[in-house]
Amino acid sequence: MEEPAEVRITRGQRLVEAMREDLELYGVAELEERIEVLQAEIARVGAQIDRKRAGRAAADALFSSGSS
Repeated sequence: MEEPAEVRITRGQRLVEAMREDLELYGVAELEERIEVLQAEIARVGAQIDRKRAGRAAADALFSSGSS
């Protein structure tokens, strides 16, 4: 008998699922904790954007300096 195939979770799927959750089920403390977690995630994403921009700027500087 074959084992069931693993369900693949696509990029961002968990975020979409979290956005669809019924917040009425949570208490105030749980909602405040959720906000803290989301704020930490926003900071993490912002830091990744900064790293990517810095890497792009370094690559642009490297390749544009030799073509003048």
